[in-house]
Amino acid sequence: MPRGDKTKYTDKQDRKAEHIAASYEAKGVPEPEAERRAWATVNKDDGGGKKSGSGRGADTGHPASHEGGRKGGAASAGRSAADRSASAKKAAETRKRNAQAA
Repeated sequence: MPRGDKTKYTDKQDRKAEHIAASYEAKGVPEPEAERRAWATVNKDDGGGKKSGSGRGADTGHPASHEGGRKGGAASAGRSAADRSASAKKAAETRKRNAQAA
């Protein structure tokens, strides 16, 4: 099987990669890079394509889908209430300014 062959991936893994790639493209990432990142995420979550044989489908815990919330929560917890409030006010002002420009 040549490198990059996707025949061993399940339909669910294909759909998952398509959704991830579409999300990256919506953020302005070029299509080839978005696809590369999407398949890397699927591989991280599921351990690659599905192999034949009994007992080969062990749960991986989906590490990629849990990473973001943990990182964001830890960053926010280390800041004071005043810092968080100032950041929220700044964000609201930016959204207001961007809405007027559009």
